[in-house]
Amino acid sequence: MNSLVDLSPVLRMMLLGLIVASGPLAWLWVRSRDAAPGRRLAMLTGLTLFLTFDLVLFGAFTRLTDSGLGCPDWPGCYANASPFGAHADISLAQATMPTGPVTHTKAWIEMIHRYLAMGVGVLILTLAASTWALRRRHVLPVSPWWPTASLAWVCLVGAFGALTVTMKLFPAIVTMHLLGGLVLLALLCRQAVSYRQAEGLAQPAEVSAGLRTLLVITFAALWLQVALGGWVSTNYAVLACEEFPTCHGTWWPQMDLRQGFEIWRPLGMTSAGEHVSFAALEDVLTGLTNVVLDWPLPAALAHTGGAAALVVVLTWSLCEIHVARRDARVGARDFRVGAGKEAGT
Repeated sequence: MNSLVDLSPVLRMMLLGLIVASGPLAWLWVRSRDAAPGRRLAMLTGLTLFLTFDLVLFGAFTRLTDSGLGCPDWPGCYANASPFGAHADISLAQATMPTGPVTHTKAWIEMIHRYLAMGVGVLILTLAASTWALRRRHVLPVSPWWPTASLAWVCLVGAFGALTVTMKLFPAIVTMHLLGGLVLLALLCRQAVSYRQAEGLAQPAEVSAGLRTLLVITFAALWLQVALGGWVSTNYAVLACEEFPTCHGTWWPQMDLRQGFEIWRPLGMTSAGEHVSFAALEDVLTGLTNVVLDWPLPAALAHTGGAAALVVVLTWSLCEIHVARRDARVGARDFRVGAGKEAGT
Protein backbone atom coordinates (compact mmCIF):
# COMPACT_ATOMS: atom_id res chain seq x y z
CA MET A 1 0.00 0.00 0.00
CA ASN A 2 2.92 2.34 0.68
CA SER A 3 3.77 2.48 -3.02
CA LEU A 4 0.27 3.79 -3.71
CA VAL A 5 0.56 6.66 -1.23
CA ASP A 6 3.01 9.29 -2.41
CA LEU A 7 2.94 12.36 -0.17
CA SER A 8 5.33 14.42 -2.32
CA PRO A 9 2.54 16.34 -4.11
CA VAL A 10 0.66 17.07 -0.88
CA LEU A 11 1.77 20.70 -0.64
CA ARG A 12 0.85 21.32 -4.27
CA MET A 13 -2.53 19.68 -3.73
CA MET A 14 -3.09 21.86 -0.66
CA LEU A 15 -2.21 24.92 -2.72
CA LEU A 16 -4.75 23.87 -5.34
CA GLY A 17 -7.32 23.44 -2.56
CA LEU A 18 -6.62 27.02 -1.44
CA ILE A 19 -7.07 28.23 -5.02
CA VAL A 20 -10.40 26.38 -5.35
CA ALA A 21 -11.63 27.79 -2.02
CA SER A 22 -10.46 31.33 -2.80
CA GLY A 23 -13.26 31.80 -5.35
CA PRO A 24 -16.16 31.16 -2.94
CA LEU A 25 -14.38 33.08 -0.16
CA ALA A 26 -13.84 36.11 -2.42
CA TRP A 27 -17.47 36.03 -3.57
CA LEU A 28 -18.65 35.82 0.04
CA TRP A 29 -16.41 38.71 1.11
CA VAL A 30 -17.85 40.92 -1.62
CA ARG A 31 -21.44 39.97 -0.75
CA SER A 32 -21.09 40.31 3.03
CA ARG A 33 -18.62 43.14 3.62
CA ASP A 34 -21.13 45.10 5.72
CA ALA A 35 -22.69 42.08 7.46
CA ALA A 36 -22.17 41.21 11.11
CA PRO A 37 -19.57 38.48 11.79
CA GLY A 38 -22.20 35.94 12.80
CA ARG A 39 -24.27 36.54 9.69
CA ARG A 40 -21.14 36.28 7.56
CA LEU A 41 -20.38 32.88 9.07
CA ALA A 42 -23.99 31.81 8.52
CA MET A 43 -23.60 32.68 4.84
CA LEU A 44 -20.26 30.85 4.63
CA THR A 45 -21.81 27.76 6.23
CA GLY A 46 -24.66 27.78 3.73
CA LEU A 47 -22.22 28.17 0.85
CA THR A 48 -20.06 25.32 2.20
CA LEU A 49 -23.15 23.15 2.56
CA PHE A 50 -24.10 23.82 -1.06
CA LEU A 51 -20.58 23.01 -2.32
CA THR A 52 -20.45 19.85 -0.18
CA PHE A 53 -23.72 18.73 -1.76
CA ASP A 54 -22.11 19.31 -5.17
CA LEU A 55 -19.06 17.34 -4.02
CA VAL A 56 -21.24 14.37 -3.05
CA LEU A 57 -22.87 14.45 -6.49
CA PHE A 58 -19.50 14.69 -8.23
CA GLY A 59 -18.28 11.78 -6.13
CA ALA A 60 -21.24 9.76 -7.41
CA PHE A 61 -20.38 10.86 -10.96
CA THR A 62 -16.78 9.69 -10.39
CA ARG A 63 -17.99 6.30 -9.22
CA LEU A 64 -20.63 5.89 -11.94
CA THR A 65 -18.16 6.67 -14.71
CA ASP A 66 -15.70 4.12 -13.27
CA SER A 67 -13.18 6.90 -12.65
CA GLY A 68 -12.36 5.99 -9.05
CA LEU A 69 -8.99 4.60 -10.13
CA GLY A 70 -8.41 7.16 -12.87
CA CYS A 71 -5.28 8.08 -10.92
CA PRO A 72 -4.21 4.86 -9.15
CA ASP A 73 -2.17 6.56 -6.42
CA TRP A 74 -2.97 9.19 -3.79
CA PRO A 75 -3.13 12.15 -3.24
CA GLY A 76 -1.63 13.09 -6.63
CA CYS A 77 -1.71 11.42 -10.01
CA TYR A 78 1.39 9.32 -10.65
CA ALA A 79 3.16 11.51 -8.06
CA ASN A 80 2.04 14.68 -9.85
CA ALA A 81 -0.41 17.33 -8.71
CA SER A 82 -2.40 17.11 -11.96
CA PRO A 83 -2.87 14.80 -14.96
CA PHE A 84 -0.78 17.24 -17.00
CA GLY A 85 2.38 16.05 -15.30
CA ALA A 86 1.25 12.44 -15.51
CA HIS A 87 0.48 12.57 -19.25
CA ALA A 88 3.07 9.97 -20.22
CA ASP A 89 2.06 7.48 -17.50
CA ILE A 90 -1.65 7.86 -18.27
CA SER A 91 -1.02 7.46 -22.01
CA LEU A 92 0.94 4.25 -21.39
CA ALA A 93 -1.80 2.82 -19.15
CA GLN A 94 -4.50 3.78 -21.65
CA ALA A 95 -2.56 2.24 -24.57
CA THR A 96 -2.09 -0.98 -22.60
CA MET A 97 -5.80 -1.18 -21.65
CA PRO A 98 -7.95 1.29 -23.65
CA THR A 99 -11.12 0.51 -21.68
CA GLY A 100 -9.35 0.06 -18.37
CA PRO A 101 -9.59 2.14 -15.20
CA VAL A 102 -6.89 4.64 -16.25
CA THR A 103 -7.61 6.98 -19.16
CA HIS A 104 -7.06 10.70 -19.60
CA THR A 105 -10.76 11.44 -19.12
CA LYS A 106 -11.06 9.30 -16.01
CA ALA A 107 -7.87 10.79 -14.56
CA TRP A 108 -9.26 14.30 -14.90
CA ILE A 109 -12.61 13.29 -13.37
CA GLU A 110 -10.86 11.72 -10.40
CA MET A 111 -8.51 14.65 -9.86
CA ILE A 112 -11.26 17.27 -10.16
CA HIS A 113 -13.10 15.36 -7.45
CA ARG A 114 -10.00 15.60 -5.26
CA TYR A 115 -9.57 19.31 -5.98
CA LEU A 116 -13.19 19.96 -4.97
CA ALA A 117 -12.69 17.93 -1.79
CA MET A 118 -9.58 19.97 -0.94
CA GLY A 119 -11.51 23.19 -1.53
CA VAL A 120 -14.36 22.10 0.75
CA GLY A 121 -11.80 21.13 3.38
CA VAL A 122 -10.29 24.63 3.28
CA LEU A 123 -13.75 26.21 3.67
CA ILE A 124 -14.53 24.00 6.68
CA LEU A 125 -11.13 24.85 8.21
CA THR A 126 -11.95 28.55 7.72
CA LEU A 127 -15.32 28.07 9.44
CA ALA A 128 -13.76 26.30 12.42
CA ALA A 129 -10.97 28.86 12.87
CA SER A 130 -13.34 31.83 12.47
CA THR A 131 -15.87 30.42 14.92
CA TRP A 132 -13.23 29.84 17.60
CA ALA A 133 -11.84 33.35 17.08
CA LEU A 134 -15.26 35.01 17.38
CA ARG A 135 -16.19 32.82 20.34
CA ARG A 136 -13.08 33.91 22.25
CA ARG A 137 -13.96 37.54 21.54
CA HIS A 138 -17.49 36.83 22.87
CA VAL A 139 -18.93 38.01 19.55
CA LEU A 140 -20.71 34.81 18.56
CA PRO A 141 -23.02 32.89 20.98
CA VAL A 142 -22.58 29.59 19.09
CA SER A 143 -20.64 26.53 20.18
CA PRO A 144 -17.42 26.17 18.16
CA TRP A 145 -17.51 22.41 18.57
CA TRP A 146 -19.87 21.84 15.65
CA PRO A 147 -17.47 23.32 13.06
CA THR A 148 -14.63 21.53 14.87
CA ALA A 149 -16.51 18.24 14.52
CA SER A 150 -17.08 19.03 10.84
CA LEU A 151 -13.35 19.65 10.38
CA ALA A 152 -12.41 16.38 12.07
CA TRP A 153 -15.03 14.53 10.05
CA VAL A 154 -13.94 15.92 6.68
CA CYS A 155 -10.41 14.72 7.47
CA LEU A 156 -11.81 11.25 8.20
CA VAL A 157 -13.80 11.27 4.95
CA GLY A 158 -10.61 12.27 3.13
CA ALA A 159 -8.84 9.29 4.68
CA PHE A 160 -11.59 7.00 3.37
CA GLY A 161 -11.11 8.62 -0.02
CA ALA A 162 -7.44 7.71 0.09
CA LEU A 163 -8.28 4.14 1.12
CA THR A 164 -10.79 3.93 -1.74
CA VAL A 165 -7.86 4.30 -4.14
CA THR A 166 -5.18 2.38 -2.29
CA MET A 167 -7.50 -0.56 -1.54
CA LYS A 168 -8.74 -0.69 -5.15
CA LEU A 169 -12.43 0.21 -4.64
CA PHE A 170 -12.93 -2.10 -1.66
CA PRO A 171 -16.76 -2.10 -1.40
CA ALA A 172 -16.96 -1.54 2.36
CA ILE A 173 -14.53 1.40 2.16
CA VAL A 174 -16.34 2.99 -0.81
CA THR A 175 -19.68 2.64 1.00
CA MET A 176 -18.26 4.24 4.15
CA HIS A 177 -16.80 7.03 2.00
CA LEU A 178 -20.28 7.72 0.60
CA LEU A 179 -21.91 7.60 4.03
CA GLY A 180 -19.18 9.86 5.39
CA GLY A 181 -19.97 12.50 2.79
CA LEU A 182 -23.65 12.43 3.76
CA VAL A 183 -22.81 12.65 7.48
CA LEU A 184 -20.74 15.74 6.63
CA LEU A 185 -23.84 17.24 5.02
CA ALA A 186 -25.78 16.56 8.22
CA LEU A 187 -23.07 18.18 10.39
CA LEU A 188 -23.04 21.29 8.20
CA CYS A 189 -26.85 21.46 8.36
CA ARG A 190 -26.71 21.43 12.15
CA GLN A 191 -24.07 24.14 12.06
CA ALA A 192 -26.04 26.28 9.60
CA VAL A 193 -29.17 26.14 11.76
CA SER A 194 -27.16 27.17 14.83
CA TYR A 195 -25.76 30.24 13.07
CA ARG A 196 -29.16 31.23 11.67
CA GLN A 197 -30.85 30.97 15.05
CA ALA A 198 -28.03 32.87 16.76
CA GLU A 199 -28.44 35.71 14.28
CA GLY A 200 -32.22 35.76 14.57
CA LEU A 201 -32.68 34.54 11.00
CA ALA A 202 -34.77 31.56 12.17
CA GLN A 203 -36.68 30.55 15.27
CA PRO A 204 -37.21 27.02 16.61
CA ALA A 205 -40.59 25.59 15.70
CA GLU A 206 -42.65 23.77 18.30
CA VAL A 207 -43.98 20.35 17.32
CA SER A 208 -45.62 17.53 19.17
CA ALA A 209 -43.58 14.69 20.61
CA GLY A 210 -45.31 12.27 18.24
CA LEU A 211 -44.32 14.24 15.15
CA ARG A 212 -40.73 14.49 16.30
CA THR A 213 -40.64 10.75 16.94
CA LEU A 214 -41.97 10.13 13.43
CA LEU A 215 -39.25 12.36 11.99
CA VAL A 216 -36.57 10.48 13.94
CA ILE A 217 -37.87 7.11 12.71
CA THR A 218 -37.96 8.40 9.13
CA PHE A 219 -34.43 9.74 9.54
CA ALA A 220 -33.16 6.37 10.77
CA ALA A 221 -34.93 4.54 7.93
CA LEU A 222 -33.36 6.93 5.42
CA TRP A 223 -29.85 6.13 6.65
CA LEU A 224 -30.55 2.41 6.45
CA GLN A 225 -31.78 2.78 2.88
CA VAL A 226 -28.80 4.95 1.94
CA ALA A 227 -26.42 2.33 3.33
CA LEU A 228 -28.17 -0.41 1.33
CA GLY A 229 -28.13 1.74 -1.80
CA GLY A 230 -24.44 2.47 -1.35
CA TRP A 231 -23.73 -1.24 -0.94
CA VAL A 232 -25.62 -2.01 -4.15
CA SER A 233 -23.79 0.67 -6.09
CA THR A 234 -20.30 -0.12 -4.84
CA ASN A 235 -20.80 -3.79 -5.71
CA TYR A 236 -22.07 -2.85 -9.21
CA ALA A 237 -25.25 -4.82 -8.52
CA VAL A 238 -27.64 -2.18 -9.88
CA LEU A 239 -28.76 -4.20 -12.89
CA ALA A 240 -28.72 -7.63 -11.31
CA CYS A 241 -32.50 -7.50 -11.76
CA GLU A 242 -33.31 -5.82 -15.06
CA GLU A 243 -37.11 -5.83 -14.90
CA PHE A 244 -39.71 -4.53 -12.50
CA PRO A 245 -41.56 -5.55 -10.36
CA THR A 246 -40.27 -9.11 -10.77
CA CYS A 247 -36.66 -10.25 -11.03
CA HIS A 248 -35.85 -12.74 -13.79
CA GLY A 249 -39.52 -13.55 -14.10
CA THR A 250 -40.09 -14.38 -10.45
CA TRP A 251 -41.15 -12.47 -7.35
CA TRP A 252 -38.51 -14.19 -5.21
CA PRO A 253 -35.38 -14.98 -7.24
CA GLN A 254 -32.59 -17.21 -6.06
CA MET A 255 -30.49 -15.12 -3.68
CA ASP A 256 -27.33 -15.66 -1.67
CA LEU A 257 -27.77 -13.36 1.32
CA ARG A 258 -24.65 -14.60 3.12
CA GLN A 259 -22.36 -13.88 0.20
CA GLY A 260 -24.21 -10.74 -0.85
CA PHE A 261 -23.76 -9.10 2.54
CA GLU A 262 -20.26 -10.31 3.30
CA ILE A 263 -18.91 -6.88 4.23
CA TRP A 264 -15.13 -7.20 4.38
CA ARG A 265 -14.07 -8.49 0.96
CA PRO A 266 -12.45 -7.13 -2.23
CA LEU A 267 -14.55 -5.87 -5.13
CA GLY A 268 -16.16 -8.76 -7.01
CA MET A 269 -14.56 -11.39 -4.78
CA THR A 270 -15.42 -13.25 -1.61
CA SER A 271 -13.13 -13.26 1.40
CA ALA A 272 -12.02 -16.73 0.29
CA GLY A 273 -10.78 -15.31 -3.03
CA GLU A 274 -13.64 -16.66 -5.16
CA HIS A 275 -15.75 -14.60 -7.56
CA VAL A 276 -19.04 -13.27 -6.13
CA SER A 277 -21.95 -15.21 -7.56
CA PHE A 278 -24.72 -13.52 -9.53
CA ALA A 279 -27.23 -14.68 -6.93
CA ALA A 280 -25.41 -12.56 -4.35
CA LEU A 281 -25.98 -9.46 -6.47
CA GLU A 282 -29.77 -10.02 -6.63
CA ASP A 283 -30.33 -9.32 -2.94
CA VAL A 284 -31.33 -5.67 -3.31
CA LEU A 285 -32.62 -3.32 -6.01
CA THR A 286 -31.85 0.29 -6.81
CA GLY A 287 -34.24 3.04 -7.95
CA LEU A 288 -37.09 2.09 -10.29
CA THR A 289 -35.92 4.44 -13.05
CA ASN A 290 -32.46 2.91 -13.05
CA VAL A 291 -33.87 -0.60 -13.40
CA VAL A 292 -36.43 0.16 -16.09
CA LEU A 293 -34.25 2.51 -18.15
CA ASP A 294 -31.07 0.42 -17.89
CA TRP A 295 -29.26 2.66 -15.39
CA PRO A 296 -28.79 5.91 -17.35
CA LEU A 297 -26.19 8.23 -15.84
CA PRO A 298 -28.53 11.22 -15.23
CA ALA A 299 -31.05 8.99 -13.42
CA ALA A 300 -28.32 7.39 -11.32
CA LEU A 301 -26.98 10.83 -10.36
CA ALA A 302 -30.50 12.03 -9.55
CA HIS A 303 -30.92 8.94 -7.37
CA THR A 304 -27.86 9.89 -5.30
CA GLY A 305 -28.84 13.56 -5.31
CA GLY A 306 -32.29 12.71 -4.03
CA ALA A 307 -30.83 10.75 -1.13
CA ALA A 308 -28.47 13.61 -0.27
CA ALA A 309 -31.34 16.12 -0.47
CA LEU A 310 -33.44 13.99 1.89
CA VAL A 311 -30.56 13.93 4.37
CA VAL A 312 -30.35 17.73 4.21
CA VAL A 313 -34.10 18.29 4.54
CA LEU A 314 -34.63 15.85 7.41
CA THR A 315 -31.52 17.01 9.29
CA TRP A 316 -32.55 20.65 8.89
CA SER A 317 -36.08 19.85 10.06
CA LEU A 318 -34.90 17.98 13.16
CA CYS A 319 -32.51 20.80 14.05
CA GLU A 320 -35.11 23.55 13.69
CA ILE A 321 -37.78 21.99 15.88
CA HIS A 322 -38.23 21.31 19.54
CA VAL A 323 -40.96 19.48 21.38
CA ALA A 324 -43.53 21.77 22.97
CA ARG A 325 -43.36 21.41 26.73
CA ARG A 326 -46.39 19.96 28.45
CA ASP A 327 -46.59 22.72 31.03
CA ALA A 328 -46.61 25.32 28.27
CA ARG A 329 -49.45 23.54 26.51
CA VAL A 330 -51.40 23.21 29.76
CA GLY A 331 -50.84 26.90 30.52
CA ALA A 332 -52.07 27.88 27.09
CA ARG A 333 -55.17 25.71 27.50
CA ASP A 334 -55.91 27.17 30.93
CA PHE A 335 -55.52 30.66 29.50
CA ARG A 336 -58.03 29.89 26.75
CA VAL A 337 -60.47 28.35 29.23
CA GLY A 338 -60.16 31.36 31.55
CA ALA A 339 -60.61 33.75 28.68
CA GLY A 340 -63.73 31.91 27.60
CA LYS A 341 -65.27 32.06 31.07
CA GLU A 342 -64.45 35.74 31.35
CA ALA A 343 -66.11 36.40 28.00
CA GLY A 344 -69.16 34.45 29.12
CA THR A 345 -69.60 36.54 32.21
